[in-house]
Parts: sequence; structure tokens; C-alpha cells
Amino acid sequence: MLRRLEAAAAKRRIAAAGARQAARPAGQPPPGTDTLPQIAHIVILMMENHSYDNYLGILADRGDGLKLGADGKPTEVNLASDGTPVPLWTIDATTQQSGVPTQTWHASHIQWHGGACDGFVRSIEQTLPGVDARAAMRYFTERELPFYYGLARTFPLATRWFCSCLGPTFPNRRFLISGTAHGLIDDLPFGMIDYPEAGTIFDHLSANGISWINYHHLSPVRTRWRRISHARGLRWLRLIAGALAGIFPQFLTMLESKVQVTADLYPLGFWRSASHLRPVSEFWRAAQTGTLPAVSIVDPDFSHGSEENPQDIAVGEAFAAQVINAVMAGPGWPRTLLIWLYDEHGGYYDHVAPPAAPAPDDVPGRSPYQRFPALRLLSRTALGKKLTAADAGPDTYTRLGFRVPAVVVSPYAKRDYVTELDYDHTAILRLIERKWSLPALTRRDASAADLLDALDLDGPPAFRDPPVLPAPRAAR
Repeated sequence: MLRRLEAAAAKRRIAAAGARQAARPAGQPPPGTDTLPQIAHIVILMMENHSYDNYLGILADRGDGLKLGADGKPTEVNLASDGTPVPLWTIDATTQQSGVPTQTWHASHIQWHGGACDGFVRSIEQTLPGVDARAAMRYFTERELPFYYGLARTFPLATRWFCSCLGPTFPNRRFLISGTAHGLIDDLPFGMIDYPEAGTIFDHLSANGISWINYHHLSPVRTRWRRISHARGLRWLRLIAGALAGIFPQFLTMLESKVQVTADLYPLGFWRSASHLRPVSEFWRAAQTGTLPAVSIVDPDFSHGSEENPQDIAVGEAFAAQVINAVMAGPGWPRTLLIWLYDEHGGYYDHVAPPAAPAPDDVPGRSPYQRFPALRLLSRTALGKKLTAADAGPDTYTRLGFRVPAVVVSPYAKRDYVTELDYDHTAILRLIERKWSLPALTRRDASAADLLDALDLDGPPAFRDPPVLPAPRAAR
């Protein structure tokens, strides 16, 4: 009964959007039709805050990495504000500095600098004066990331996977689930009470009876609170929290929270939270028994194991290795596709200029004070001033963000392959839409590159027998 009610509600949410969409091409199967039966399970493992060059830039003979000099060290530099060249550097450690580098909307556009990609050091100097601006130029090696290097050498590596916008975590993860950030350009949750006109991919899955689960690390108490506080009639509580933070600065730290559940970056409401948010312990059981849903998002522990600074990246690598090995060892492996990637670059250097991209919709990027008139009187508070500085820049989403590591893991993956198509996170939406004959949500996912470039679905699976990958490095 609950599933039927949810499906009916999802159909109502997307009905208006469907009426605005172009007529379906003649001969296209009805929505919900499985057109890729070789793949039964799509698993999305999105970690946090590292660029391609930061993690895989010195991966030899595979991908578009850093230029190395005769001494084997990268040659790229960025200039500090006083003209001092700051080279790339590395140390044999998996810990990171706290609070740097930075990937706010404003900082990311400084880093891009019209395509020169020479503003990484200056972005810290200008937005976080007084801290170590060299942090942006750090990179890691196979010594620190043995599992990830083995993964990138084994399965198809996407050397041009860009995050979806030049901005932080929340907007980029919104692109993953809806094809748009819907005006969001920062990571403050009190601005997230809106909902995209075409719905999210979860609406379309539910409307067509396709199973999906977001596995998480929340405690039962926090899970129950999210179900209640994010119910439709109580979303305004988020705006009140934003107002309180503007008046009482002690609330600011509480609001600058990390993402907790990817699916809830648009309000899920009580019943969908109860139906589709599951603790990660259930993922291990489902992988072991071959009962994973059609679509899974496996979230890391965002407080300790997502790899965002100042976390120890070895903790996140160990979790990712556990997820990937569990999928490969389970009985569902022969019909599974897993994508390992990062939501955005975290402010770390990457030398490839992000390309232009279609605007997903007509919603401009704005701070919460611009989006919600009730908050505008608070724009001169400590929080308001901080947001104004962090959100400075263009109000469009017509350019992708910096490259992030991404690997496609499947028994049907092409062996010894590098895909050089220009991907962003909406490529995952396009794959889901293609598999189940679903409509595109926005202009962005409608034009996304095809992830099937990394697969061979016609021949025998190259990785029918899952490979043995290097063990991750132990955290210190």
C-alpha cells in the first residue's frame, strides 16, 4: 500500500513537468521499460572534495595527468598574489590540513580564472587570508592511495569527469539527483526547502516502481529527527534556523553542516525518508545476498570518512574499498555497475580547464538571502556577510567544475580502457534514464555523455571473475 501511495504522489509531482516536455520519440518504450537487462544494479559511491590531479595526477601512462620533469616531479605552479611561484608538492602522509583548501562558489571561480586554472593559491589568499595557501597545490601518490591507483589501472578510468558546477558539495550533489542545483550555490542547509520543477530521479524511479535506497551512517535518533523535521509542512523550520544564525552567531557553526544524506538535498519528506533511507549495515547484507535495489547511493560517513579536509583520506579509501570489494564478492556482481567518483574538487589544483555546459534550467544561482525575501533583512549580519563573500560570482551554471577522479566498475567494463568523453554527474542520470526509458530532467542530463562508452555489453564480460585489488593503506 505504501509503495502505491508513494508512486501516486511521485506521479503527481512530475505530471506538470511531463506536460511541458516534448513529445516522446516514436517507438521509444514506455517509461519503466528495462532496456539494459545486462545491468540489474547501479551503485553510486560518491566521495568528497578531491580533484583528478590531486589524487591521480601522477598515474603513469593512463589518463591526462600532471606534466613531470626530469626529476619525476610535477612541473606546474600557481602564482601567489605577490607573484611568488608555488609548485605542486607532496608528503608521505594521508592527513590533511583543516579548512584549506577551499571550494566555495567564489573561490572556485577565482581558481578557474577564465580557463587559466592559475588561481588556486590566490583563492585561499583572497577568501581565507592568513592560512596556508600552499594547501591547494598538494597532491597524493600511490604510496598514500594504493587501492585507488589499483582501481584506476584495472577498470575504465574517466580522465575527463568534471563536477557539475564551479562550486561546493551541495550544489554538485543536487546535480547528481536532479540535473540541476536549482539555484543553490553554497553548503548551508537552511536554503534547501525548494524542489525542482521536473522532480528528482527518485520521483521518476518511484513513479515507475523501480527500487532505490540511499545507504547512510546516521544514528537512529538523527534519522528519526530528519524524517520529522523535513516533512513538507515543517520545511520552514530551516529558514527559521537561518534567521537564528544571523541573529545569534553561535548558531553559525551548527548550520555549516556536512551533507548527511545525498537524497535529502531536496526535502524527501517523512514517508520517503522512512522508505528509502537505510543504514549502511543493510548495504553490506544486501551486497552479500545479492538483494541490492535497482539504484543505490552509498554515502560515506561525512564526518569522518568522506575524505573532506581535515579527514585522514586513508579512512575514506578503506571504506570505498570495502564497498567495492563487497559488490564484487556478492552474487549480484555479474549484473552490477558501480561508479566511484567525487562530488567536487575540494579546492585542490587541477590543470584542465572546465568546459562550457548547457544551463540546466532558467533558475539563477543565488544566496539564501537573495532567494528568500524573509531573510534579506539579515544580510548584514555576520552570517550574511560571510555568505555574500562566499557566494560572489556569476549567477549561471553554464560551465562545469573541475575534474574529479572517476572509475566505472562492472563485469562488463572494458579492459585496459580510458574514456575521454566529457562527463559530469548528470551522466549517471542519463544512464538511469536510458536503462528505464525515463525522460531527461533538465537540459544538462539530456545532453550528458554516454557512460556506456566504458562498457562492452555485447561480448562476454571481461571481469566476470572480479579482480583482486591492492589493499588500502592503514589510517594513522
